[in-house]
Amino acid sequence: MDFKQIEAFVNVVKYKSFSKAADAMFFTQPTISTHVSNLETELGEKLLDRKGRKIELTPQGMVFYKFAVDMVNARERAIEAMEGASHKVGGTLELQTSSIPGVAFLPEVLSEFSKEIGDVQYYVTLSDTQSVIENLADRRGELGFIGSKPTSNGFECTKVFSDKVVLIAPKAFNLGPTVTLAEIKEMPFIWRENGSATRKSFEETVADCGYDRSELKVAGLFDDLVSIVKSVECGLGVSVVSKKVADSVVTDKMTISEIKEFKVNRDFYMVNLKNVSLSPLAETFKNFVKERAEK
Repeated sequence: MDFKQIEAFVNVVKYKSFSKAADAMFFTQPTISTHVSNLETELGEKLLDRKGRKIELTPQGMVFYKFAVDMVNARERAIEAMEGASHKVGGTLELQTSSIPGVAFLPEVLSEFSKEIGDVQYYVTLSDTQSVIENLADRRGELGFIGSKPTSNGFECTKVFSDKVVLIAPKAFNLGPTVTLAEIKEMPFIWRENGSATRKSFEETVADCGYDRSELKVAGLFDDLVSIVKSVECGLGVSVVSKKVADSVVTDKMTISEIKEFKVNRDFYMVNLKNVSLSPLAETFKNFVKERAEK
C-alpha cells in the first residue's frame, strides 16, 4: 500500500464523501475510488460500505481507520522534522464542536489563526457535546470544543472560556432582566437534544433547587441552535443558551434574562485524545488556542 491510498481512505471517512475527498486532495473522484479499491484489495478486506450516497465504515474499516490516521499524522510530522522550522504548516484542519463554542468562540479564533498561518482550510462538524466526544474517540477530527469535561480520562482538556447560562424568550412574554426558576418552570421550553451540555447543566440546577425536571413543559426539541433561536423569536417558547450566543443572535423580538439560581459560570473546553499524535497543523492550532485561552 502507499500513502496516497491511505490518505484517500482517511479523507473519504473524514468528509463522508468521495467527491469531497477528491476536492481536498485535488484528485478526481475516480482516482479516489481507485485508491480506496486498491487498498481494500491489498488488505483483503472491505473497508467501506457504500449505501447510495451514504458511506459507512465496516467493522474492519473501523479498526484500520485509527491506524491510518496515525500513519498520515506520523508522515506529516516526519516531513516537518526533516524540513525544519522553515516548513510552512498548512492543509485541512478537521474540528468537532458543540453549538455554543461553534457560534461564540470558534469563528473569531479560526479567522485569527488563518491570518497568522495562511494556507488553512477548515472542516467543522457541529453537534452536541456527547457527539463531539464520540466522534473524537472514533478519530473523526483531531480537536473538539465542548461545554463540559468528558467523563473519560482518555481526553486531554484545556479550558478556553467561561460563560453564563441565560434565558431567551419572546418579547411578548414580558420577562425582566432577571428571573427565577419558580417564574419560568411553567413556561414552554425549547430544548436541545439529550447530548447537550447546556440542557444537562440547566436540568441539574433545576433538580438541585428542589424542582422536578420531568415536570418542565416541552414545546419542541431541536438539534440545531439556529432553529431554537428562530422558534423563540416566533413565540413558540423559551430556551436556555450561553450569554455569548444570546448577545450575538437575539433580535428585538426577544429578551435575555439572567436566571437567579445560576450563580456560577460554565466552563468550555478544548479536548483531544491523550496518547494520540496530532498532525502538525492540529498541534499548531492547539497551541494557538492555548495562548488565547481565558485564565
